[in-house]
Amino acid sequence: MDHDSYPDAHIQDILAGVKTIAFVGASANWNRPVFFVMKYMQTKGYRVVPVNPALVGQQVLGEPGYASLRDLPFAVDMVDIFRNAEAAGPVADEAADLGIRVIWMQLGVRNDAAAARAEARGATVIMNRCPKIEYARLFGEIGRQGINSNVITTKRRPVKPARKLI
Repeated sequence: MDHDSYPDAHIQDILAGVKTIAFVGASANWNRPVFFVMKYMQTKGYRVVPVNPALVGQQVLGEPGYASLRDLPFAVDMVDIFRNAEAAGPVADEAADLGIRVIWMQLGVRNDAAAARAEARGATVIMNRCPKIEYARLFGEIGRQGINSNVITTKRRPVKPARKLI
């Protein structure tokens, strides 16, 4: 897989095929990016599962927090890693060990060695992308908000001459 460029159809197939997403590095803090992404994906029909040792015993968006992927009492379709590239390696390995079929690393997170290990075990890996952004882009959300629709533009319209008032 060329991790520098993913075909839109590939990303769209992944997002259409998963139902449950574990968010490693989740936060209960509403103004953290991970919380925003979790909430957005939940509103789109995905079950979001917060994974962070600090969240054990807490609820985030109505879901209980878990310390690690190994602690989940049910299967998930995808893991979204909100950790740095170095920390993403062990998380990707754990996900591959558990048979999680999609391993997604957030914007700014890329670990080619971990991706190669996970792919060798049958996982699909996406790096340096955000599922919220990709969902909005590929499933029409961005167009409905005026982006890429030419409704909102930075181009100046021609100025019409003012009418003379008598």
